[in-house]
Amino acid sequence: MNRAEPLTQLQSVEPNTGSPPLPSAMTPESRAAAPAEARSLLATAWLRIRRSKIALLSLCVVVAIMLFAILAPVLSAMSGNDPYTSNTSPEVLDDFQTPGLPLPGYMYPSAEHWLGVEPGLGRDLFARLAYGGQVSLTIALLSTVVSVVLGTILGAAAGYFGGKTDAIISRIMDLFLAFPHLLLVLSLTPILQSRLRDTPLGEGSFLPMASLVIILGFFGWAYLARIVRGQVLSLREREFVEAARSFGASHLSVLFRQIIPNVMGVVLVYATMLIPTNISAEAALSFLGVGVKDPTPSWGQMLNAAQSGNWYLSDPWFLAVPGVMLIITVLAFNLLGDAVRDALDPKASRH
Repeated sequence: MNRAEPLTQLQSVEPNTGSPPLPSAMTPESRAAAPAEARSLLATAWLRIRRSKIALLSLCVVVAIMLFAILAPVLSAMSGNDPYTSNTSPEVLDDFQTPGLPLPGYMYPSAEHWLGVEPGLGRDLFARLAYGGQVSLTIALLSTVVSVVLGTILGAAAGYFGGKTDAIISRIMDLFLAFPHLLLVLSLTPILQSRLRDTPLGEGSFLPMASLVIILGFFGWAYLARIVRGQVLSLREREFVEAARSFGASHLSVLFRQIIPNVMGVVLVYATMLIPTNISAEAALSFLGVGVKDPTPSWGQMLNAAQSGNWYLSDPWFLAVPGVMLIITVLAFNLLGDAVRDALDPKASRH
C-alpha cells in the first residue's frame, strides 16, 4: 500500500482570475525579456526634462509669464486700471518737493494700484507691465519664428544641394555674421520704420513692433543656418535619403519630408535659446529709443522712461519693476533652453 509522502512546504492555492501578473512579481529574467517601450524624440526629451527640478521650475516660470502676458486685459480689468489712463492729480503725484513723483501711498503696491503708479503721468504700473509683457514677448516670439524659418530652409538647402548653392548661401551667412549685430539693427531700424509708415504695418503701435520683428528676425538666421547646414551634410548621404531618391522623390520632397524633420531637434534647441536673446534685444532697442515708444508699453520702453527723466534716482521702484521682470524672463528662458538642449542631446552636455 502506497503511503502519501508528507508535505515539505505549504502551498497556497490562488483562484485563477485571468488577470496578468503584477509588474512587481516579474522575475529579472522576465523583465529583461519584456520588449522595451518605444518613445519618440520629444517624448524622451520630455521624460528627461521632468526629472530635472531646474528644468521644471524654469518651464513653470515661462508658462506663468506667458499667461501673465496673454491675460493682460483680464488682469488689468481685475485691478480696475488700464495702461494708458493718466492721473496727475495732487492726491497721486507730488506738486511741491519733487513734481511728478508719486506720493507714498501710490509709489508702492497697494489695493488700488497693485504695483503703484509711474512718476510723471501716474499710469498704473501693473497694467503697463502686463501689456508690456504682451508686446515684448510678441516681438521676441515672432522674430524668432522668422529667424528659424529662414535659417532652417537656407541652411538645409545649402547642405543638401551643395555646389554653387552652398557657396552662395555660405558667403551670405559669413556676411551676416561679420557685421556687428547691434550697430546694424540700430542704424537700420529707423530707416525701416520710415519705409513702413505708409503701409498697413505702419498704423499706430504696429509700426515699431513690425520693424523690430523684421529686423531681429532677418538678422538672426545666419548662425542657425550654419548649424543646420552642418547637420544636413551628414544626413544627405544616409540610407533613408537614398531610398527616397530611388523611389523617385523630388529634391524638394526629400528636403522637406526627409532632411528637415531630422534636424528639428537642433532647430528647437536654437529657438529656445534665441527667444531670450530677442527679448533682451527688444528691451535694449526700446531703451535706446529706436524700438517701442510711449504710450505703447514694453519692458524696454518702461526702462527708458525710468532713465530718461532720471526717475530712478527718486523712485527706484519704477526701474526695479520692469528690470526684475526682464531678468526673471530671460533667466527662465535660458535655463529652459539649456534643459531642452540637454534633453535632446544628452551626450553634448557631458563634453
